[in-house]
Amino acid sequence: MTEVIVLNGGSSSGKSGIARCLQAVLPDTWLALGTDTLVDAMPASMQASDAGIEFAPDGEVIVGPEFRTLEAAWTEGVAAMARAGARIIVDEVFLGGADSQQRWQKALGDLRVLWVGVRCDSAVAAGREVARGDRVIGMAASQADVVHRGVVYDMEVDTTHAESMECARAIAAHAR
Repeated sequence: MTEVIVLNGGSSSGKSGIARCLQAVLPDTWLALGTDTLVDAMPASMQASDAGIEFAPDGEVIVGPEFRTLEAAWTEGVAAMARAGARIIVDEVFLGGADSQQRWQKALGDLRVLWVGVRCDSAVAAGREVARGDRVIGMAASQADVVHRGVVYDMEVDTTHAESMECARAIAAHAR
């Protein structure tokens, strides 16, 4: 039985919507945790610091050493929750592509993980970004492809034309 589902995709690709739909269609109780949860848990001073995480005016995300330290602790904590019996859906943005996945693979180690790529045409994601109003414009376009570089998936979904529930059902069919 799958213990962790990792959804990786760029900003505004539809990961959070898929995670909510997965919680509705999967048997048992699943926690949805994501990179936004980590960033929201950080003090505001970390969101405007060279050591923390910065959101540049063009949408680029720059992470510093203090962010990396907290991110490593976060990743290990999510893995510990899964080992303790919680089923986890991780809503993630692999800014470092394959290197980001390797950090998660190391932390999740012996757990049964379903790796899911969440793709979306960059123009569609950019339109969603504008409609959301809570993202730096340009983030969706800059992340659409880079987050998938070198990442190996068990399956991929594309939200360009598919709804979150349709994607969630496809993922749930693989989460055995």
